[in-house]
Amino acid sequence: MNAPAAGQSRFHESARAQVAGAATYIDDIPEVRGTLHAAPVCSPVAHGTLLGLDASAALAVPGVRAFISAQDIPGDTLLAAFAHDEPVFAHGTVQFLGQVGGLIVADTVMAARRAARLVKWNVETLPAVLSVHEAHAQQSYVLPPVHVKRGDAQAALQRAPHQLEGTFEVGGQEHFYLEGQIAYVLPLEQNQWWVYSSTQHPGEVQHWVSHALGLPNHAVTVECRRMGGGFGGKETQAGHLAVWAAIAANQLKCPVKLRLDRDDDFLITGKRHPFAYHYRAGFDDSGLLCGLELEMLVNCGFSADLSGPVADRAIFHADNAYYLEDVSISSYRCKTNTQSHTAFRGFGGPQGVIVIERILSDIARTLGLDPLDVRLRNLYSDEVIAPKSETTPERRRDTTHYQMKVEDNILQPLISQLARTSGYRERREQIAAWNAQSPVIKRGIALTPVKFGISFTATLFNQAGALVHVYTDGSVQVNHGGTEMGQGLNTKVAQIVADELGVPFERVLCTAADTSKVPNASATAASSGTDLNGRAAQFAARTVRSNLAAFVAGLDGVGAGSVRFAGGHVTTEKSSRRFEDVVGAAYANRIQLWSDGFYRTPKIHYDKTTLTGRPFYYFSYGAAVSEVAIDTLTGESRVLKVDILHDVGHSINPAIDIGQIEGGFVQGMGWLTTEQLVWDAKGLLRTHAPSTYKIPTTGDVPAHFKVDLWPEPNREDNVHGSKAVGEPPFMLGISVFEALRNAVAQAGGNPEAMNAPATAEEVLRALGE
Repeated sequence: MNAPAAGQSRFHESARAQVAGAATYIDDIPEVRGTLHAAPVCSPVAHGTLLGLDASAALAVPGVRAFISAQDIPGDTLLAAFAHDEPVFAHGTVQFLGQVGGLIVADTVMAARRAARLVKWNVETLPAVLSVHEAHAQQSYVLPPVHVKRGDAQAALQRAPHQLEGTFEVGGQEHFYLEGQIAYVLPLEQNQWWVYSSTQHPGEVQHWVSHALGLPNHAVTVECRRMGGGFGGKETQAGHLAVWAAIAANQLKCPVKLRLDRDDDFLITGKRHPFAYHYRAGFDDSGLLCGLELEMLVNCGFSADLSGPVADRAIFHADNAYYLEDVSISSYRCKTNTQSHTAFRGFGGPQGVIVIERILSDIARTLGLDPLDVRLRNLYSDEVIAPKSETTPERRRDTTHYQMKVEDNILQPLISQLARTSGYRERREQIAAWNAQSPVIKRGIALTPVKFGISFTATLFNQAGALVHVYTDGSVQVNHGGTEMGQGLNTKVAQIVADELGVPFERVLCTAADTSKVPNASATAASSGTDLNGRAAQFAARTVRSNLAAFVAGLDGVGAGSVRFAGGHVTTEKSSRRFEDVVGAAYANRIQLWSDGFYRTPKIHYDKTTLTGRPFYYFSYGAAVSEVAIDTLTGESRVLKVDILHDVGHSINPAIDIGQIEGGFVQGMGWLTTEQLVWDAKGLLRTHAPSTYKIPTTGDVPAHFKVDLWPEPNREDNVHGSKAVGEPPFMLGISVFEALRNAVAQAGGNPEAMNAPATAEEVLRALGE
């Protein structure tokens, strides 16, 4: 009865409803009478001059009501995106195969979809740029290049005893959320609109829809109770569907629903950004990095979307866990004629982490050292590089290349503990012995860490609001600016509020994200959902608790600070009352029983022109050991064992956190093994369905999959001492890729030639070189 809610493994607040099929997603909402259904009209070419669209055949299909195009947009014909470079509907130019030129609206979903395929495109085809190398050669960029330097990398490379140069490419990734992109728009009175959107950012959807309709923001309300997965794919790109459906609803003066078919979802929406790298690394006999020159070519697709901050975060995380003394990083944001790539779990961090992990593994092979020893040698630490002098301050290996000091460093003890508990050293010897007597099946092992910065790099997004309402029966309702996409945000927020008010967890209900309740909310992204919204809800609940404490203190003649809220009771040295009795009495005495709460992340600052400052409030850490096997005849691979030690601070909900670690790891593993995106020479995404795009299944999860939590609370003053957990574990999947490269090396192949994902074909190619 008196146990706190936070720190306990509680069921996800929607778990029972989801298992029973009773949890409502947007396509489950009963449709208002007169609702029509829309389907996108997609470009059949990757690049060209758009001369016109002929919808006459589509309009002749029974049940079809209208064709909606750019000329039907009452507001701006460009989306209200940051770079203002993306048209609502294609007009003038076609920029990728699958670009939406308009909508067919019909009485039924299938009628709309069938008719949409009958619209004829009149396009003068132009050459399409489909690779980052071609875009870079043409200086075709969605945003200007960015360069970050510390020290003199070129001079350091020349002084280094050893040098290593290489190229590497890593592919994109489809979000593959279970619930596809969907929006349902209802007209209200006096030109007001209600939008149901499966979105991670209701505030941005509100802004985009009002912008496209030429209305003030207050005329549009956006609601999202839950998503069936997001992973970043619904941060900006859910806004497209809401805008399209709203334009159709405005034109036809009736409700319109737009739900993408899975194939169309693949073709239209952006992916994780593919990257290509060129690097030169200098190092000494111990494997210590002396200098690094790194070039990143980022495939952004046809528009900027979130490519700027994604590419910036890749720069921030190019160090991962390691100190870079003399370093030069160049990032080119390449414009190609493909879908506009977007946010995805890790938000550029994985693309930064993987390249430094690859470099350190290659250094170890060059020197004949254990890669773990090379990693340990390069870790951030308190080691003094240069002592203080009259003209310069002391320098230690504790400051990032973007000038943020790493103050909460637990890398060395965490990695060492995992190496010990997983038996890494012993298993490495056992694997070498196995490979010596196994001619076909070869094994590999790798231990890789992660250091991941937590906060939006755009400082203004690090704020949140919440409302807490206490009703006269003692039940509590919470509304906050975050969105629930299955990650358990509402569960954690309810635990936090329950403890703040001293009531049972079951008495707290979190309601749908709603722009009319909490305005201007940031996206639920950057792993900051609980950090921001949990703290805002805690502050709101704290205000209500203070009101009640003052009231009870007055009744008992004690100090308000001595009033305790726990176990559903309010207790002083003179009395103990049930929480609901106190609430009822307070209401009768006209005491405010609701409050808002607001939180802004402290300490952070960031100069986006120089990419320096303290963009992150703290770092989350972790490490994984993965053991794999490859078949040298077929290239087939399998993950045999995984051991993870991950830092979540003082966990608010260990079961949810472990679930996030497991899910993030498997998704990262999929990115680097089976999830291959293939565009053909015409710009068509060939891997556009579950039949051709392979995400991991339960059969790919190793039988030995052990996850432990680092016991230390967050050293920064975060809510309940917790740390973010959504994105950091994703990068632990890099251990699988490095283990595969280790196996290829032990089979006599060339792991330096391997790109990601390491499909069977890619493994065979590396074995043959």
